[in-house]
Amino acid sequence: MRNSTIDYYNKNAQTYFSNTVRLDVHQLYQPFLKHLHAGAKILDAGCGSGRDSFFFKSKGFKVTAFDASEEMIKLSSKLLEQDVLLMRFEDPNLTEQYNGIWACASLIHVQRSELVPAIARIAKHLKPGGIFYMSFKYGNKEYWKDGRYFNCLDEETFKSLIEQIPELKVDQVFISADVMDRTNERWLNAYLVKA
Repeated sequence: MRNSTIDYYNKNAQTYFSNTVRLDVHQLYQPFLKHLHAGAKILDAGCGSGRDSFFFKSKGFKVTAFDASEEMIKLSSKLLEQDVLLMRFEDPNLTEQYNGIWACASLIHVQRSELVPAIARIAKHLKPGGIFYMSFKYGNKEYWKDGRYFNCLDEETFKSLIEQIPELKVDQVFISADVMDRTNERWLNAYLVKA
């Protein structure tokens, strides 16, 4: 993840937190949670506001969360009442194994050339049979906006990337509307199971 993307979140942390912490993404949780037993360990990778970690914690799951933005982790740590790790996808410093990995709208900021190695590195911390959720803006393009890098994937691009990580098998992929009501945006949601 490039520094200018991290800088954007550091400078706009409070606004981003306020705009995203209450978004309703419940339709995304169920295909993920059906793979997890009570009290399972979840890694929230690129947790942003901490919204999803907060939900998982409220359901009794043991959550570890990380983000690359120092200012975002201050806000998410406060929300979660636990430490959030300062970490990037490119250099995860993790020791535990997880039953589920949740990467909602976060891998979107990893450059396409670095995406397969980044996913593979995080997947090393997923237990066999574990579930890995990730989402990307829908399309097949890379672009910069307000200093942030975006990597958009469609079904074909996603498939060609994931085929390079043979231990991850696609469980489900679907397209959803944007929960921030941006009518021209859709999202690719993918659920992968580790062999």
